[in-house]
Amino acid sequence: MKISFSPSEMFVVRGGVEHGDERGRTLGFPTANLSIAGTTLDDGVWAGWVDRGTSRHLAAISVGGRPTFYGREGFRLLEAHILDFDADLYDEVITVWLCHRLRGQRRFPSLESLVQQLHADMAACRNWHHAAAWHPPASSITDIPVGVALLMSA
Repeated sequence: MKISFSPSEMFVVRGGVEHGDERGRTLGFPTANLSIAGTTLDDGVWAGWVDRGTSRHLAAISVGGRPTFYGREGFRLLEAHILDFDADLYDEVITVWLCHRLRGQRRFPSLESLVQQLHADMAACRNWHHAAAWHPPASSITDIPVGVALLMSA
C-alpha cells in the first residue's frame, strides 16, 4: 500500500502532559494527554511523533471528544499513545507531530470493538512510518509555543 505524505500537511502541538481518566491505561493503551482548547485541529486519529526533547517516539494520536465514552459532551483532548514505550510522562512538556490523518473519530458500540480498532490504528501508524520514512527535524522544537497547534510547512 502506497501512502502519500507531504510535510506541509502536518500540525505540531507542544504542551504539558496532563492527568486524564487513565482509561487508555486500563484498556492497554496509555496516553499522554495535552489540552487543545481553542485549536482548530481536525478530530480524528493521526500517525505521528512525540518528542520529549531527549528522545523521539512513533505515536498513534487521537484528537477529539472521545465519543465512545462521552457522546457529544466530551471536551476535546489530544491523546498520544506512544508505541513501544512505557514511562511516566506526567507534567513533562512534549512536542506532538500530527503527520498523517488515519481516520475520523467515531463512537464504538463496545469496548471490545474500540480495542480492536486501536490495534488496527497502531498497525496503520507503523505502516505509515515504514512507507513515509519521515522524521521531524531535530531543531527548533523549543521554538514551538506551548498550547498552540501550528500548521508546519516544509
